[in-house]
Amino acid sequence: MFMTSPASVRVSLPGLPLPIPPVLRYLALALLLWSLTACASTALQSTSEYQSVSPSQDGIGRIYLGREIAQTMGHQGAGWLDRPSRVLQERPQAAIAALDLSPSDVVADIGAGTGYFARRIAPLVPQGNVLAVDIQPEMLTMLQAELDAKGIKNVEPVLGQPDSPSLPPNSIDLALMVDAYHEFAYPREMMQAVVAALKPGGRVVLAEYKAENPMVMIKRLHKMSVAQVRREMAAVGLTWIKTDDSLPEQHLLFFQKQA
Repeated sequence: MFMTSPASVRVSLPGLPLPIPPVLRYLALALLLWSLTACASTALQSTSEYQSVSPSQDGIGRIYLGREIAQTMGHQGAGWLDRPSRVLQERPQAAIAALDLSPSDVVADIGAGTGYFARRIAPLVPQGNVLAVDIQPEMLTMLQAELDAKGIKNVEPVLGQPDSPSLPPNSIDLALMVDAYHEFAYPREMMQAVVAALKPGGRVVLAEYKAENPMVMIKRLHKMSVAQVRREMAAVGLTWIKTDDSLPEQHLLFFQKQA
């Protein structure tokens, strides 16, 4: 490639006669290059939703609104989701009661895993149904086996994508995410798709381990503060309704789509 020698470039600066001494030509070129680089960098930062860093032990190295996204729990750890101690540790029935469901509600359990919550919600929506969304086919296979074994007919497994729950627009009354949102690889895109899937006035409820409480013995990136959750939901246009902190280990945060 043909390159022009800096010494051969003539730069016109206001108030200075030509020709300009070589040292000033070098300084002018350096200033021009720095300015172009800085502008490009600023434009990139202002349009990008994520920043990349070296991954921490339990993170993926992607920062969203000041939070490093946690690694996804693989299907190999599915047994932990159905552990008997969960009943006392997390009080899932109390969490479900707090949802205040109607019999005809269509509920999306996003990040459903083996369907721990989807299976327990199903009897409460006999005229509706539960869409159990997960991005791991292995989880959905285990879920379907549980549905077949228990004869549950109104839970539908749905294979989601990392940036979308794969649900039709205006199709759900409630999107529930239990200990799942913090692992979404593309939280902004996923939540934008969730909002699109909600009916007008539809609700989003997140259960997240309490980051503010050091006694909650969960890995750091798998916990979230109320302030962080509210910041991220506001970024996709959801309105905060309330925070229920009656559960032993988790915040239960309620949001709503504009009617």
